[in-house]
Amino acid sequence: MTAPSLNTEPINLAHVQSRIDQALHSFLDAKTRTAEDRSLPLVVPTALRDFLDAGGKRLRPLLCVLGWYAASGHGDEEAVIQTAAALEMFHAFALIHDDIMDNSATRRGQPTVHRVLANRLGHDQLGTSAAILIGDMALAWSDELLHSSGHPAHRLAGLRRVIDVMRQEVIYGQYLDLMTPLGPITDHEAALQVIRFKTAKYTVDRPLHCGATLADAEVGLHAALSRYALPLGEAFQLRDDILGVYGRPDDTGKPVLDDLREGKHTVLLALAAQRADTAQRKLLDSLVGTEDLDHNGAARIRTVLDATGARATVEDMIATRYARALAALDAVPYPPPAAAALRHIAARAVERTS
Repeated sequence: MTAPSLNTEPINLAHVQSRIDQALHSFLDAKTRTAEDRSLPLVVPTALRDFLDAGGKRLRPLLCVLGWYAASGHGDEEAVIQTAAALEMFHAFALIHDDIMDNSATRRGQPTVHRVLANRLGHDQLGTSAAILIGDMALAWSDELLHSSGHPAHRLAGLRRVIDVMRQEVIYGQYLDLMTPLGPITDHEAALQVIRFKTAKYTVDRPLHCGATLADAEVGLHAALSRYALPLGEAFQLRDDILGVYGRPDDTGKPVLDDLREGKHTVLLALAAQRADTAQRKLLDSLVGTEDLDHNGAARIRTVLDATGARATVEDMIATRYARALAALDAVPYPPPAAAALRHIAARAVERTS
């Protein structure tokens, strides 16, 4: 399929997402047929398809396509769509393993992969081990999608360099996220460092760079896209942290107690701990990170977050970063349809309830 005129026609994001999903389905259908032909366990492609079909914002693959549009990409778009699908397959790997590390029971309103398999097999450890392998397969298949996308050798080499950096950044970010509970809860700089690597670069910046690379963009455009991407990525995660404490499970798809029970060190909690008086700090120390935290305890924590102004400060941080992203977008003469789509993505990222 040939791309529409990049300078005149609006970009239909729903249609782009549908094409990305179709690419994923086609790939997994082929893997299912291969498994059937070779008498291999069908649970592997089936579990991945079920996981992908459970929802998700598809933000990273959409931004990959928009990075290509922003760089005035032209010609056959199918290779770009398949690359975007490869990013979503990599994200499936990351989330499946993330849920195991966090011992999460639900994702996107559905049981996590390791819980589904544990229930099916009647054994928790077997379920976890099987989910690790399915996550590993998603990582392998993301590479297969990437390398079978039909890009010329020079373009694929450039794309590979961006993706190699992206993968390292998100894994370092995940490691930092695991380690932050060992440090002081007041360290909001450590929480911001996690955000930069695990979300801002991985979720927004590198996907845009992937698409721009496929349009042979100059280094200057990559830098311009980063000026939009990094503050937006931080705003996205800061919103996620608020939703993790204040969100509605029907909207977010996960229990509102998970982050607090896990003791996740977020900017929100760090600011509250910094500002808390003796009684408030004692309450945070006694409740945050307790596995049996109930809704009453969570409500008491939220009272401290509100009273210390931590929630209001994080909302201000989101607004400031959102404005900075839009200003960076306005500073570059992107093709108007790409600029409009990026502006829409920015609004979706920060003005959300899930």
